[in-house]
Amino acid sequence: MESPGGRRMPALPKGWYPGTKEEIVNSLKSWVDGAYPKTAVSVISPHAGWRYSGRLAAKAVSSLKESQTIAVFGGHLGYADTVLCARDSVFQTPAGDLETDRELLAALESELRDSGYGGLKEDLRTDNCVEVLRPMLPILHPGAKILWLRSPPRPVAKELGAALGRAAAVLGRGVSCIGSTDLTHYGPAYGFTPQGSGSKAVRWARETNDASFISALLDMNCESALSSGVRRGSACSPGAAVSALSFALERGATSARLIEYTTSLEVADSPSFVGYAALAFEP
Repeated sequence: MESPGGRRMPALPKGWYPGTKEEIVNSLKSWVDGAYPKTAVSVISPHAGWRYSGRLAAKAVSSLKESQTIAVFGGHLGYADTVLCARDSVFQTPAGDLETDRELLAALESELRDSGYGGLKEDLRTDNCVEVLRPMLPILHPGAKILWLRSPPRPVAKELGAALGRAAAVLGRGVSCIGSTDLTHYGPAYGFTPQGSGSKAVRWARETNDASFISALLDMNCESALSSGVRRGSACSPGAAVSALSFALERGATSARLIEYTTSLEVADSPSFVGYAALAFEP
């Protein structure tokens, strides 16, 4: 259930992530256990159910530097869509509540208007790309506030990330970002089988299609990443990744590293599968 301007409750069906704080803490401890330095300005994280990509997501989120606010850029939008934001004051998760950084959201809107992009449209829909990551934040980054944003797969995604970087600088706010996207959705369940089926298809999805998107991010090239995601179908939410990269560049990141890459085939053998990558952008 969603309540604009108030408290947004969890909306995904049971099974996307654990339902209790104890289960969440135990999962995160088994996946990261303090092993990852918190140095990243922003990260790329997958957003499938925790069974499939929770481990990679935890590694990414755990790599973020300590910040006052964490912005989560989601996607699942079409080219014609506009930038979305959630204006709820509080987001409830099984691991604890997250408070919206309203001052930063207002500063971001001001930066976007000054750039000629106008304001932000209210996001009232249920979508996994932001929600599935929310329960990690109270545990891995206790006390941090949140911004819920969604970026369409077009050039405004780059401006959104840069505008957030400028807004953070204006406020003197410690901010880090998550770009939430999965990679190639291959197989009959997704209506995408350019290489048929079998080992040839798996190899192409991993070594060619997913690799093209990951390479663009490692090169820190917003335009190439957006082009790969849109034209090749190598990411389901390329705008989210581009916003996170653009924010990192605006805030002085100079290097990118691949934390880990995998696919849903590691969990379930199926003719339809999805790629997942965790990346970090660092000073």
